[in-house]
Amino acid sequence: MRFLVIAQDLRVSGTSAGIVTRSLIVKLRMAYPEAIIDVCYIIHRDTEDALDLLPVNSVNKHIVNNIRPFYVTFINWFYWRLFHVSLNERYIQKQYGKFIASINHDSYDHILITSSGTEHESILATHNLPILKRATLIFHDPYPLAWYVGANKTPSKLDLFRLKQVMEVVEQSKSCASTAKFMSHDLQHLFASKKKFHTLPHQFDTSVFDMSDESQVRKKQKKISISYHGALMYGRNLMNLLLAYECIIQENSEYKELTEFIIRAKGDGLKDLKSRFKGVSNIHILETIGFSNSSYEQVHESDIVIILENGPYYCNILVGKSAFLANYHKPVLCVSPEKSELRNIITDDKFIADMNDLDDLKVKLLNLIKDRINSNQPVNPFGDYFSDDNFKKALNIMLS
Repeated sequence: MRFLVIAQDLRVSGTSAGIVTRSLIVKLRMAYPEAIIDVCYIIHRDTEDALDLLPVNSVNKHIVNNIRPFYVTFINWFYWRLFHVSLNERYIQKQYGKFIASINHDSYDHILITSSGTEHESILATHNLPILKRATLIFHDPYPLAWYVGANKTPSKLDLFRLKQVMEVVEQSKSCASTAKFMSHDLQHLFASKKKFHTLPHQFDTSVFDMSDESQVRKKQKKISISYHGALMYGRNLMNLLLAYECIIQENSEYKELTEFIIRAKGDGLKDLKSRFKGVSNIHILETIGFSNSSYEQVHESDIVIILENGPYYCNILVGKSAFLANYHKPVLCVSPEKSELRNIITDDKFIADMNDLDDLKVKLLNLIKDRINSNQPVNPFGDYFSDDNFKKALNIMLS
């Protein structure tokens, strides 16, 4: 069997898309150990991505020039106002498309095209290309951005034309999938797809990462260390959880003595968090660090790891960190809206709390702290959702 994977992000740090796409390739190799797996990697700029760690037969790395000529930018100023089509976007997509069109795809049994970021260039670039009829599109995030839950963006006329384009791409493809059941449901209807959107959840595997760098690791200074590593965006709310934690340590001096809360985050609202909690000595808001160091802290120095879902009312994506943490059987507290992907995955209610309910956050966090004070036994909040068997089953359904 021969696989072709067209990837837009295989970076080892700073991006969840790169981490989960690398892991997807590993799991594909584990599911089909005898298969030929070739990767075409299309990116905007050259980066050090440790591609030699990928268990594939070949990697063809292509750097797209994303600097648009002046005439394109100039004409676009008028064009998108008149026709609501962005020539700037189309130019970049065509750069991707030229490379994809040059691929000899006829010899492959399965072609997987993965997206990254909010522009989905690798998917949209296949519009009207022959390869698309034999390809499975895997959406990492919703597109256009206005339909990304928590984006707080009103759809524009330009978004409607983007939507029309992606609907045509979906219609021309062999099959489609996303990484979350809610997102698959939403995109199938949003794109008016006559074909079923499958679900292929995020995966994580350490074998495609160099985890040796521990130079920036902060050793925990209390018996119980709670941590959040990640981004603050799309309605991910850390404020209420920190208010709940503040109440816990104010009401009981034992928990003030025994616990700490470590935050390595970037994004919306970080300045507000620093200002609000600068006087709370148990809360430490630190600089972000690379994936190897961050992973080590979460696995070896954290007793409770926080997952933030998008909000405030609905989250239809699967947070990539969940697959990472499932490997290590760590206690997690998932801070979630009322309706979310992880609420259908996490097997025990004690590991998930309502992001909009201060009392619920306080109760759930306090119970986890009590549990970890008394025991450090491994736990399994996600059940077997991220198991190799479940992945191969979902993969075979998608490819059938």
